[in-house]
Amino acid sequence: MNRDHINFLNTLGLLGLTAVLLIGFVLQFALNELPCPLCLLQRVGFAMVMFGFLLNVKYGPTQRHYGVILLGALFGAATALRQISLHVIPGTPGYGSPIFGMHYYTWAFVLFGATVLGVALLLILWNEEWNSQSFTMSGFGRLVCLLAITAVALNFVSTFAECGPYECPADPVSYWLFS
Repeated sequence: MNRDHINFLNTLGLLGLTAVLLIGFVLQFALNELPCPLCLLQRVGFAMVMFGFLLNVKYGPTQRHYGVILLGALFGAATALRQISLHVIPGTPGYGSPIFGMHYYTWAFVLFGATVLGVALLLILWNEEWNSQSFTMSGFGRLVCLLAITAVALNFVSTFAECGPYECPADPVSYWLFS
């Protein structure tokens, strides 16, 4: 596997996580389900992972950027696991509507785990010669970066509309900005 393949995989990783964040954003409005504080923290985890992939797409893959991805994935996995543990008790309802049989936070845990596994595999394939090679971002990579920044910005705006400058409610029922 050469560096161009690794660059393409990083771009696909960024695009996939951007899609996850956008799907969560769209479902928030389509199903009229406001994200809870743990859900918002999982979105922060996705944004952190996306930032690491964005650095790889923009400046070329480095081991430090993969470290950012791993830290974001571990943070997101920990918050998703916390939320899973709150709803695993028999008789405790899940939060939000399930998607293909699993709640968003369960999907988040699976995706964060897959991210850790994928980055570990990319690091195993790492070639030290890539550190000295020049890098140019592709047009597709530029487009995916802009889409990722837009997805994070939309989530930031919707979070402010939900919580305002205050602590987010544990079980949100309305937007702070519109109440």
